[in-house]
Amino acid sequence: MKKKVFILTIIPALGSLVVINRVEPYVLGLPFVLFWAICWVCLTSLFLIIANKLDTSNKEEEEL
Repeated sequence: MKKKVFILTIIPALGSLVVINRVEPYVLGLPFVLFWAICWVCLTSLFLIIANKLDTSNKEEEEL
């Protein structure tokens, strides 16, 4: 399982080196490479929140 997660984390890095290393296409007024980096920062945060919610080992009862 760890190997699959590791491979999935490498895909954006490899994609950024090969596919998006250009300035010309603009997305929301940003060069595509900057948009790509910002997009992955936001997606990584979202994926970590989802993984935290789905992880059963960190379900402790809250103290009131």
